[in-house]
Amino acid sequence: MSTNHESVELVGDQVVGNLARAALFAALTGVFAYVSFQLPVSSVPFTLQVLGVFLAGAFLGPVWGFAAMALYVVAGAVGVPVYAYGGSGLGQLFGQWGGYLWSYPLAAAVVGYAAHGAGGLRDLDAISLPRLVAGMAVATVLIYAFGTVFFAYVGNVGLVEAALTAAVPFVPAELLKMGATLAAVRADDITAA
Repeated sequence: MSTNHESVELVGDQVVGNLARAALFAALTGVFAYVSFQLPVSSVPFTLQVLGVFLAGAFLGPVWGFAAMALYVVAGAVGVPVYAYGGSGLGQLFGQWGGYLWSYPLAAAVVGYAAHGAGGLRDLDAISLPRLVAGMAVATVLIYAFGTVFFAYVGNVGLVEAALTAAVPFVPAELLKMGATLAAVRADDITAA
């Protein structure tokens, strides 16, 4: 007795494509983590990871942006060297910098929601740039809130000291990352000019 399996679709092409894109943005964020260096005023490393968070949200939307960053966090937690300085492991998630990592899926979802809303993905040309900037600003506040609280708790320092060490020195760089995201979203406009 034979069974016809041709009509059975286990996973739709759209899901496979979205998973592939999520994995790509998770990997890109891991590559961005290798751009890591210490600022003289902070023990928190400067990295380009937040650029990966912004891009994942802007290009994948809230659900798949969240999924991409969740995949990134899980990959690092199980030992793939994708965190700052090539770090990995659960110790990183519960260390002084762990709050930043925990915030990335939520921050990507915020950016994705600002760019695309709750429905499907919009055409990149249809994304409202002021709304995208607002979404990235809210995501940045979220990232630094998580990061500052973790930094304060694990480092046993006050919130003001933690904010001055773990957030304030990085704000100008976040503005540049927002600009890079806007340029990526509007790359067609730039190349057509």
